[in-house]
Amino acid sequence: MQTIDVSFDLNVSAESVWPFVTDFLNIELWWPRHGSVEIERVEVEGEGIGGVRHIYNKGFPHAISERLDYLEPEQLLWKLSIVCDRPVGLTQYQATGQLIPVNDETCKLTYHSEFETTPGREEEAREFLLGAYDLMKTGLEGAAQYAEF
Repeated sequence: MQTIDVSFDLNVSAESVWPFVTDFLNIELWWPRHGSVEIERVEVEGEGIGGVRHIYNKGFPHAISERLDYLEPEQLLWKLSIVCDRPVGLTQYQATGQLIPVNDETCKLTYHSEFETTPGREEEAREFLLGAYDLMKTGLEGAAQYAEF
């Protein structure tokens, strides 16, 4: 099992980011419109815990399907899994995200993921995931800044 742990300082409050996290199926509200991974469309299945967002990205052969596995508002914590067809050789993937308030205007986003890949694709998967986490940070921070106006 491979792991990745990242932490980002956000120049927005945890309170302003949390609504975008809890509106799990509406990733298009905050995902950057221009970047290395651009969303073409999203199809949703279910709602709340267990809901799946099938994310069709430009240039990708199939959707990346993410299922919300857990949501803990008191700890500002969530877990998700990639299910169905997985990108870049991933055979298993689960991540835990958490917002940690620093003060009224800033917070920290921590993200821990565990994954397995087909043999020889570990580094490719790691680079893809790190890029996705950076886009997640940029998108959530930007959406929260815009929402604060």
